[in-house]
Amino acid sequence: MGSSVRELAEKTPAGRDRYIDLLRVASLGTVVAGHWLMAAVTVGDDGRAEVGNLLAVVPQLQLLTWALQIMPVFFFVGGFSHALSYRSMSRASNGGSVYSAFLRARLQRLLRPTMVFIGVWGAGALILQLGGQGGGLLDVALRLVAQPLWFIGIYLAMVAFTPPLLRLHERWGWGAFGALVAAAGAVDVARFAFGVPYLEFLNFAFVWLAVHQLGFLRADGKLRLPYVLAGTGLAGAALLVALGPYPLSMVGMPGERVSNMAPPTFALLCHGLWLVGAVEALRGPATRWLARPRVWRGVVAANGISMTAFLWHLTAMLGVYGMLLALGVPLPEPASAAWWAQVPLRMAAAVALTAALVAAFRRFERPAAAEPIAPGTASGPAAALGVTLCLFGVLGLSMVGFGGLLEGRTAMLVAVHVTAPAAVAMALVGWLLVERAGRGSAVSTARRWR
Repeated sequence: MGSSVRELAEKTPAGRDRYIDLLRVASLGTVVAGHWLMAAVTVGDDGRAEVGNLLAVVPQLQLLTWALQIMPVFFFVGGFSHALSYRSMSRASNGGSVYSAFLRARLQRLLRPTMVFIGVWGAGALILQLGGQGGGLLDVALRLVAQPLWFIGIYLAMVAFTPPLLRLHERWGWGAFGALVAAAGAVDVARFAFGVPYLEFLNFAFVWLAVHQLGFLRADGKLRLPYVLAGTGLAGAALLVALGPYPLSMVGMPGERVSNMAPPTFALLCHGLWLVGAVEALRGPATRWLARPRVWRGVVAANGISMTAFLWHLTAMLGVYGMLLALGVPLPEPASAAWWAQVPLRMAAAVALTAALVAAFRRFERPAAAEPIAPGTASGPAAALGVTLCLFGVLGLSMVGFGGLLEGRTAMLVAVHVTAPAAVAMALVGWLLVERAGRGSAVSTARRWR
């Protein structure tokens, strides 16, 4: 790995925006560290293990989410990368349709490791249930490990909507972003001022796609005055939390009546503006730091395994707690002095176990060889159907988890009850459709060009 990383680092084009790569790695790494730190596992008098949230135990720490809820940065980076990728592929196709090839190219490194994760955990859960195994921390793990897949589902939607939203951006610029912001605000007004039901779920699209649109603006060099953007976002979020119905935490909290995350609120959108402005303000010194060869090699190496580490980090964390329980190590009361003293050891063990899982599964994250792009193809509808099925499958699985595969356990997804087997089937079929549609157009083009 060392030599390949060195070679990749040395072959980096002079015009590549290295800061974007750093932001991608840093945002995922912050999420992983945050999950490890926030998890507060306890064992009740009945011997049942439960996973709580440190932020619920110590509410004062919720203010930290204003810096550590960094997923908006990842979606911002996605918008930047998707714009460059789609335009490059469009130029290569001489103006033809590249939708299916674009989906496959952008989703390979995302979906292949995700499908492996789903397959491994799905098979394991089925074997455990058939063998009558369960209870304790294992039931918790079967429910929790799939939760981070919500991020994959949202990202799939961003990739799928890139072509039409990029066209709107190219025509209207900041106006297209402003329309999404206005739509997100209107949804919250209808929700909180007039009590209109179900409309709030539209903000899964409006809020996250607005952040994604900022990436388009960044790609075109139109994202200027980052301090103004950061200050506006921070002031807006603070006012909404202080005066409105919005909670302080920018991540979901157990039992809360209103969540800034599910569905996203206008306060979370303001939080995203603050974060994007803040990271853009740091762009200059960070870019100079990334010019150092050793630093850049580290970023290249981390980028090659980041999605695999993200997918398996909760598995590692719960595995560490499982080993502690199996060894009879007492779990201190969350937020107590003994609990904080144990944090470095748990984190180090989680890093080691995640590294082992990454070593086992990292090969599925390696990008496939580039293929020629078809100047025209009829596989666009199949690719669109595939990404839609995959999106709903992944989101459904993030809600229902891997527990109760044979018991028909369901979760509500857009007014439809979804079971884990149905979610897995949708994700798998959708992925295969995306792969086949993208590969088919490339193969047919290669034959014409020979």
